[in-house]
Amino acid sequence: MTRTLFTLAFGLTLLVGCSPSPPPPETAKISDSDVEQAVKNRFQSDAALRASDIGVDADVDRKELTLSGTVYSQNTRTRIVEAARNAQPGYTITDKIDVKPLDVPRDRYTEDMARETRESAQGTGEKLGDSMEDAWLHTKVKAKLAANQATQALKINVDVDKNVVTLRGEVESPQAKREAGRIAGETDGVRRVNNLLTVKS
Repeated sequence: MTRTLFTLAFGLTLLVGCSPSPPPPETAKISDSDVEQAVKNRFQSDAALRASDIGVDADVDRKELTLSGTVYSQNTRTRIVEAARNAQPGYTITDKIDVKPLDVPRDRYTEDMARETRESAQGTGEKLGDSMEDAWLHTKVKAKLAANQATQALKINVDVDKNVVTLRGEVESPQAKREAGRIAGETDGVRRVNNLLTVKS
C-alpha cells in the first residue's frame, strides 16, 4: 500500500513537472501619447526649455515626431529639436516651430538669448552695453525693423547702451530714416534714439 502511494505521488510530481509553463506576458505596445509624454518630460528636465509651450505629436508606427509652437530665439528652437531627438533616438523630427523674437517679454528673456544676441551683433559690427536690458532692446528693435514693410529690406545697424539706441547705416529716403527712428523710439524701454542714418544721394 505504501509503495502504491509512493508511486502515485511520484507520478503526480512528474505530471506537474511536465505541465507546460504559462506563456510570458506580452509587452505592452508603446502608444503615441507615451512617446509624446517622454519628449515633454525631457523638455521639463531642461531649465531653459521648461517655460516653452511646445506641442508634440508622435506617430509610433512611422517613428515620427512633429514639434510645433512659438519660441523667442533660434537657439531655443535648436535646443528643443535636439532634446526631442535625444528623447526618441531614431525618430524623424518635423520642426514646425516659429521663432518670434519680437514677442519676447522681458521676464522671458534669458542669459542664453542675450549671449546669442551679442554674438549676432558682434558679427554685424553692432555695439551693445553690458546689461541684459540692452541686449533685449536690441532684439526688440531689430525684430520690429525687420517686420515693418518700410524698413525690412534696409541694412540698419542698431547699437544699444544704457537703453539709448543709435541707428547707423544708409537708407533710400528721408521717409525711411524717419520711420526707422519712430520704430526704435516707440519700443518700450528705449530712453532715447540717436538717428545717425544717412540718406543715399
